[in-house]
Amino acid sequence: MTSRGRFITLEGVDGAGKSTHTDWIADFLRGQGVEVVSTREPGGTPLGEKLRALVLNDAMGLDTETLLMFAARCEHARQVIEPAIARGAWVVCDRYTDASYAYQGGGRGLGAERVAVLEDWMRAGRPDRTWLFDVPLEVARARLADAREPDRFEREGAAFFERTREAYHARAKADPDRIRVVDSTRSIAQIRTELEAGLRELLAVPA
Repeated sequence: MTSRGRFITLEGVDGAGKSTHTDWIADFLRGQGVEVVSTREPGGTPLGEKLRALVLNDAMGLDTETLLMFAARCEHARQVIEPAIARGAWVVCDRYTDASYAYQGGGRGLGAERVAVLEDWMRAGRPDRTWLFDVPLEVARARLADAREPDRFEREGAAFFERTREAYHARAKADPDRIRVVDSTRSIAQIRTELEAGLRELLAVPA
């Protein structure tokens, strides 16, 4: 019988630095003999990528934005995440449901309760481990200033990102066994030492 795979997610406000480590985590696990599926949200499927382009670039109402995020997530979970875990692969995903609690629930002010209704409705799987990359707002904003052309989320003001960050911290406080907060102001080497220890911990515990 094939053992169940694991589901790892990376979270954080834009500019927190999580994307810097996504490929490294996948490569580390492959080096340990693990099959890895590396993916992202919104996106991860052909339909999801089309919805990603809409959500990141087109003006829309909050309810529409939230529903499109979950439509992309539902397709992603059914077509990519769940089958991979079922066959024993580990999934490394750049953002998942915690992002909707943070961005739509917190940043946009929708509230956690309405996000939870959609999460329950689609029966979203719970990650085995989530790393929340965290930096002060001014650091995140400075990093974004040097990035590519910003999308409509990245163009939001400081108050939006403060609310988003606060919502992320509320999630971490409510689920500390799953969500580990990473001080992303440190060097890449220091962060990866912490991540490696966490990955070895997961590898040592049977699924």
